[in-house]
Amino acid sequence: MPKLEFFSIIQDKEMIYMTISEETMRARRLFSARLEAKLKEYDIKQNELAKILNISESTVGKWILGKSMPRTMGLIQQIADYFHVGKSYFLEESPSPRPSKQDATPLPPADGLPVIPIDDRNFRVPVVGRVAAGQPIVADEEIIGYEYIDNKYSKDGHEYFGLRIVGKSMEPTIMDGDIVIVRRQDYVENGEIAIVLIDGEEATAKEVKESPEGITLIGHNAAVYTPHFYSAREVQDLPVQVIGRVVQLVRRF
Repeated sequence: MPKLEFFSIIQDKEMIYMTISEETMRARRLFSARLEAKLKEYDIKQNELAKILNISESTVGKWILGKSMPRTMGLIQQIADYFHVGKSYFLEESPSPRPSKQDATPLPPADGLPVIPIDDRNFRVPVVGRVAAGQPIVADEEIIGYEYIDNKYSKDGHEYFGLRIVGKSMEPTIMDGDIVIVRRQDYVENGEIAIVLIDGEEATAKEVKESPEGITLIGHNAAVYTPHFYSAREVQDLPVQVIGRVVQLVRRF
């Protein structure tokens, strides 16, 4: 993965100037091309993206021209989340051999209530208290309420649902009682938080790290849940099944 910024400072007599590395230039060109493609795909203007990200339009313009790129991974992640892709889409030239979030396989529709559009900007999704193997995710008896989320999510062909979190294994990222909005899919990228079914038990929210050898589920509260590795054989035999990716957190005080 390329560094966001890398340059050298050269001093010649009384002049000091910077030379930007070829690595940084390649990273800027890649980011520019990928961002411009997404803006066209979503029919979004530069000034609209600037408002969404709460930055100046001139900054977005410099990104498009390849003169600069976001300086923090947090901002790149924010852009990636908006366009429903992973950070690697903007940072890596070679496509991943595994599917991206955009291409992740939608799971079959749940045998319950569909998402319901509210207006041009919002739609509501059902929130369940638990997800268990062999049961519809949004079965009527499991619905505990509804949440309203940005209508942009309704355009990608995937189903969304809310899940109330019970337990402290993901604190401080996700607290006991929080509601997470989940995009139904069978794949997530390393480092993302997924909803995972294990051995026919109820689903759990964990950070996922996957390798050819297997999958590791990571809680953010090591005092409650230490990282647990499942071999490739266990993933198949138990099984260990990703059923969605957490895309939004709802917390009320």
